[in-house]
Amino acid sequence: MALSGPLLGGARRAVLRSAEAALWGLKSIKGSCHNFCTAIFKDVTYKELKNLLNSKKIMLIDVRETWEIVKYGKIPGSVNIPLGEVGEALQMNPKDFKEKYNEVKPSKSDSLVFSCLAGVRSKKALDTAISLGFNSAQHYAGGWNEWATYEFSEKKHGN
Repeated sequence: MALSGPLLGGARRAVLRSAEAALWGLKSIKGSCHNFCTAIFKDVTYKELKNLLNSKKIMLIDVRETWEIVKYGKIPGSVNIPLGEVGEALQMNPKDFKEKYNEVKPSKSDSLVFSCLAGVRSKKALDTAISLGFNSAQHYAGGWNEWATYEFSEKKHGN
């Protein structure tokens, strides 16, 4: 028995309507997400980070645990704010921030770069910062692993 007539036409219309609705949904997500999503994916390369650090125009926040920094080292000029403290730290009053981290608290318009070991925690910290209005925040996805590889190979080769 073959399907034909109004039954098939109705099913076809229902499928087309749901496909159109799904497509509209994707377009609206893309439209409303555009600025936010593009803000989230701000990765900084090793060379860009070196230039930013030399310019002294950023605050580099290392979100690894303090014991990791003591054991493995840190990128020179970075401030340690463990991932679990980032949200609270960025909302502290400036006096408390200065007391706890020995740095001037960044404003929402300051350029921040987050780093960690390999980019996972720094991405989470970036998401937190952006959700709090720090729209100039970025992250160094290569983290300490990449930094150490470049730095130690440059020193070895006399660069």
